[in-house]
Amino acid sequence: MNTTDTWAALSRRGWMRLAGAAAMGAAALGALGLPQAAAADDKVTVGALRFTSHAPSFIAVERGYFADEGLEVELKFFQAAQPVAVAIASGDIDFGVTALTGGFFSLADKGALKVIAGVYAEDPSANGTALLASNQAFEAGLKTPADLKGHSFGMTQQGSSFHYQAALFAEANGFTVEDLDLKPLQKVGSMIGALKSGQVDAIAMVPHIASALDAGGAAHIIGWLKDMGHYQVTTVFTSTENAEENRDMVERFLRAYRRGVEDYAAAFLAEDADPAATDAMVELIHKYVYADQPLEQAAKSIRAGAVYMSTDLDVADVEKQLAWFQAHGLAPEGLTTQELVDASYAAAN
Repeated sequence: MNTTDTWAALSRRGWMRLAGAAAMGAAALGALGLPQAAAADDKVTVGALRFTSHAPSFIAVERGYFADEGLEVELKFFQAAQPVAVAIASGDIDFGVTALTGGFFSLADKGALKVIAGVYAEDPSANGTALLASNQAFEAGLKTPADLKGHSFGMTQQGSSFHYQAALFAEANGFTVEDLDLKPLQKVGSMIGALKSGQVDAIAMVPHIASALDAGGAAHIIGWLKDMGHYQVTTVFTSTENAEENRDMVERFLRAYRRGVEDYAAAFLAEDADPAATDAMVELIHKYVYADQPLEQAAKSIRAGAVYMSTDLDVADVEKQLAWFQAHGLAPEGLTTQELVDASYAAAN
């Protein structure tokens, strides 16, 4: 070994000893209760839509609940639910907060995704998704959900939550989704535009958008999904890898998210809600929903979007949805609810 190699070897051994000493020193500081350098936050990305029904994510970011759990969260926004599931399966995002879709079920069947909690559900105590008729269809006699048979119905995609909602309205009124002229339009914005222009007769839409369309004379609310029975509209889901290999991180995410749900419910759903707290919540949500409008203009629609929320998961309804999608060839026949839902997380809520 030449002199240069000798010094290199000695240097490597020296650095290894220093590194070992540093690690021992850090452990000693921890044992003595002395401050150490803070560990870096886990970086996670959450897929969401710019709806008030996604407010718990916004709340947990703005009020530091994710940060309290050592999570640095980035929100990534989508135009429809189905691409969120694809983004999780591909590793582009870590958590999705949206409705179950045919695409989700297909990815879950491949072992890519797990449902871990509930979020927005249809409940008689709060307005949820509304059935809207275009002005032209309304004038021609589309006045109630029972009149929907034979009409065109706009949705994002085959196998979307809007597709399933059309079926709920149909089946509750004595006909089937096959009795509707379904129009896949890809994006929520396209659904709204088609309704306003009369290109479709009806759509289902979240309340903050539906109420604004009705109040502005652009369409008519003719029914509410809450009257069709209980429905677990949205869930929290993550990759199977996260659920199985990053349990601590997933549990911290859910704790923070649950605080966002609780704040939302206290501001909008409680009978004794503090008006000042509700105003503050509207202002917070406005950063993400109708942000292109003045707060005074957006506030009414945001308030109208107050849906029922809970992280409790209605597993029985998830099973009902899966069965419908399978019966219509929109989900793999072999997929089971046990494979779809990670009960160890759902039970903790």
